[in-house]
Amino acid sequence: MPPGRLLTGPGGASLTGPRLAVSFFFLALGTLSGAWATRIPAVKQDLGLSNGQLAYGLFALTTGLIVGMRFAGRLTDRFGSARVITPAAVVTALAVIPPGYAPTLPLLIASLFLYGVVNASLDVSMNAHGVEVERACGRPLMSGFHGMYSVGGLLGAGVGGLFAWFGAGAGPTLATTGVTLALTCLLAGRHLLPPAPTVRENPPPRTRRTGWIILIGVVAFAGLVGEGAAVDWTAVYLFEDLHASQGVAALGFAAFSTAMTVGRLAGDRLALRFGPVRLVRVSGLLAAVSLGAALLVGQVPAAVVGFTLFGLGLATIVPQVFSAAGNHDPEHAGASIAQVATIGYAGLVAGPALIGGAAEIVGLPAALGIPVLLAAFMSASAGALRPPR
Repeated sequence: MPPGRLLTGPGGASLTGPRLAVSFFFLALGTLSGAWATRIPAVKQDLGLSNGQLAYGLFALTTGLIVGMRFAGRLTDRFGSARVITPAAVVTALAVIPPGYAPTLPLLIASLFLYGVVNASLDVSMNAHGVEVERACGRPLMSGFHGMYSVGGLLGAGVGGLFAWFGAGAGPTLATTGVTLALTCLLAGRHLLPPAPTVRENPPPRTRRTGWIILIGVVAFAGLVGEGAAVDWTAVYLFEDLHASQGVAALGFAAFSTAMTVGRLAGDRLALRFGPVRLVRVSGLLAAVSLGAALLVGQVPAAVVGFTLFGLGLATIVPQVFSAAGNHDPEHAGASIAQVATIGYAGLVAGPALIGGAAEIVGLPAALGIPVLLAAFMSASAGALRPPR
């Protein structure tokens, strides 16, 4: 179907509404994440937490996300993504509020764990529904959906920064954001694809973690290690190792983030033209060569350009992995996506720590060679994303 034509489903029904609805759910989750991230310092200050104590809360969020993944896939497959996505979005939007008002560290840990659990349900169900819409449209859409998550992250960061500018605390910031998104998600849910006519009487059988699932999960892990490393270490590398000013160091991270967003928004057209295998192969190669060359040159301009191209290279890989997971076995798309996400999201947790630990031994420039090697691995493993017959 030529790009630009109004996409339709069976019977000529327009699929514009479902596409926009799924895009909004990705945008909403990104906005929640961005708003929370910008108010972490306020929560830390309000509770008088040390860095180590704050780490317990952040670890609880990650733990909740991983625990939630174990149930989110089965829940999505049993009831259908269309029935899960809206209530999951509403609960997730409201669950971001308690961490902003937590009066003690134990309550902060508990509230962040709960937020992580329900966050997983939304993450899996919206990716599964995105695969359904993608399949109905007959063209790649997942990269654009993930691009809207990136846009939401920037939007949430802007909202959090605006509230901070006016001296508002973390609680009012998260309450305003959460309630607003909960209400708008209720409206967006009305435009999803119609749910299946019946709900399964029994839970779907547990999907085995096959070698293929593990392989593409490791590809996602490699991509998210790169993203986590760039988020946490780009500015540090520019400032401490290349002696750039703080403004230039911040510019390097902003360039990476912008490139990630632009790359994801353009990724669907690239996937349609070149196919997911060739796209991931070239993208991984671009990420490896650009960051590797920047590290070898060791100059500020080269580093900024290198991290920008690194972001462009990484941008389309994880969306293609999620799309492949959901399309491999459509009857159990939720479980497949949940298993891949569980492996992949561990990269966001392990990545910064892995780079930091290696930097203590060999220095940060050499430690940043780890994402270079992982990008090369993603390029070499691209064949695993070949669509099923």
